[in-house]
Amino acid sequence: MILEEEDPEAVVERRGEDAVGGARRCGKRERQTEEHREKARHGPIIARRPRLPPRAGPWCMIRGMRRLALMLLSLLAPGIADAQPCSEPFATVFERVSPAVVSIQATKLNPSKPQRRFEAIVGSGVVIERDGQVLTNAHVVDGAASLTVTLDSGRKAPARLLGLDTLLDLALIRFETGAPLEVARLGDSSQLRVGDEVAAIGNPIGLEQTMTRGIVSGLNRLLPGLSEQALIQTDAPINPGNSGGPLVDRCGSVVGINTFISEEAQSIGFSIPINVAKAVLRELRETGRIVRPWLGMQGREVDGRLYDLIKLPLVPGYLVELVHPGSPADRAGVRGGTTAVVVQGEEYLLGGDILTSATARTASSR
Repeated sequence: MILEEEDPEAVVERRGEDAVGGARRCGKRERQTEEHREKARHGPIIARRPRLPPRAGPWCMIRGMRRLALMLLSLLAPGIADAQPCSEPFATVFERVSPAVVSIQATKLNPSKPQRRFEAIVGSGVVIERDGQVLTNAHVVDGAASLTVTLDSGRKAPARLLGLDTLLDLALIRFETGAPLEVARLGDSSQLRVGDEVAAIGNPIGLEQTMTRGIVSGLNRLLPGLSEQALIQTDAPINPGNSGGPLVDRCGSVVGINTFISEEAQSIGFSIPINVAKAVLRELRETGRIVRPWLGMQGREVDGRLYDLIKLPLVPGYLVELVHPGSPADRAGVRGGTTAVVVQGEEYLLGGDILTSATARTASSR
């Protein structure tokens, strides 16, 4: 048996770029000339060194794609880790967040009580900027003649109102810092799920830096007559003095601003989603108020319940019952109801327009 070394000139390497931008190349070996093929077919029996089969183009591409996938996974790994649920002990969460929680004392003038014209309101707030900006509830500071902030360190400082919105029950105040401040991290309330653990930090009945814990009991709670905004429901105890304080998750991020409790039941409290606050902070800071469009009409949604009660052919939309004279709706020719109907003790004004759509406009549009 004859052993023959392969002729190095009889083998060439064909190079080509793979999927990773040519950083590493895959080669493909082939016979260079027809002479060698003929020799292989008709020459003596030759035992060649075992070789791996030629690496074809598709295999090379698969290897390149695999490398690319590994590179992408390595880049995404920190983000994936950050997205994992937090499991910080609540003691650690308190240590992290409480330095940014302040007590707010608002002195208000009460003309209905001549003997006690001034009354003190105590609430809570959370520092969101190092220049002394504090987010709190509007009902804590609205109408206050003076505001005082007490920090976690016990230091007191006068504060002034930057802006408030009573519909959202949010307010922004500011005090002179004089020293570096701890700032709370604002989270993402859209990621909350029913059952998530949360904690409320504040100053209930004047007891400073108190934490109570619970879970998210419900989301998107609409409470007609109490709030124009869908709220977070929690069973974490919220008491007078907690208003304006933060609702935090196990990461130590603020996911809500505590606003009020139900007086008809126990362990039912409500918080304003922090995403709602983040959406209006700039406007509160720059203009001191939230400007909203006003159509000047009142009515109700045409839903399944209204279908069942009225028993009349109605199209889905918004049933207009009242139009204010001179309002944008009045100028646009929208008509209100003319016929009063009482069904199961509830009064409806029928005969008005049913709006099925509206063109989006800014508050300054005419």
